[in-house]
Amino acid sequence: MKEQFFKYIQELQDTITATLEKVDGKAKFQEDNWKRAEGGGGRTRVIENGNIFEKGGVNISKVFGELPEALRKQFGVKEGNFFACGLSLVLHPTNPFIPTVHANWRYFEMYDEAGNIVTQWFGGGQDLTPYYLFEEDATHFHAVCKTACDKHNSEFYPKFKKVCDDYFWNKHRDEARGIGGLFFDYQKETEEFSIEDRYNFVTEVGNSFLESYVPIVEKRREIEYSKEHKDWQEVRRGRYVEFNLVHDRGTLFGLKTNGRIESILMSLPPTVQWIYNHHPEENSEESKLLKVLAKPKDWV
Repeated sequence: MKEQFFKYIQELQDTITATLEKVDGKAKFQEDNWKRAEGGGGRTRVIENGNIFEKGGVNISKVFGELPEALRKQFGVKEGNFFACGLSLVLHPTNPFIPTVHANWRYFEMYDEAGNIVTQWFGGGQDLTPYYLFEEDATHFHAVCKTACDKHNSEFYPKFKKVCDDYFWNKHRDEARGIGGLFFDYQKETEEFSIEDRYNFVTEVGNSFLESYVPIVEKRREIEYSKEHKDWQEVRRGRYVEFNLVHDRGTLFGLKTNGRIESILMSLPPTVQWIYNHHPEENSEESKLLKVLAKPKDWV
């Protein structure tokens, strides 16, 4: 399974980066191949200063070896080896009316002393972080997520939508990072779902990503914006940074497994503001977004 999924994310990275370059029309992805001393490595692709994308990354990695102490405590084991691979992407557009998007699809195995698999699971999801709320965009994004889920199980979308709402929550701010999407973790083999079923579901979601996001980019790319719009975007980007550095398990996993720091932190936007005690005007478009972020909403 690990070879099958790693081949899939290699091909998906090629498809996504080629499509995004066409959408941007100017910038190209810079590629870095890196190795991890303890085992494995990755292929990082970053785009910057384009017509559409101020900064973004579409990265794949494959890491393996002895399970670090921090993760042994997390999994409740004294020792063991592991394998993990995945694709992670974040796109920060220049235009404040185009939302930031994040997606991640990954696979994990852990082994006993004899090298037998003792646990294996898939995880992932995709979520949208707008700076100005267009309800039709939120509905489109969630509808694509729901369609991908419904092909495999009608219970997946409401379940994983709620997990996403709960996970991407800035507890110290008591607000959502964005308007959600899907998030699922520890998707193991069960009597109802084989590991192949899990693979088929995760790849269905991965294949749906461009359909969920690119139409939104195309619809909003020509909207004119002011410095005030850009300032608000950068204030909200600050909340994005806070979540990734304080709460995000993927970031913490990369740091604890001695991943490549440049690849791990490529998710951070290039320009950010923290303005003391900042509050938008009542009944403004900015305040409209905050009302939605205060309480998760059903979009489809």
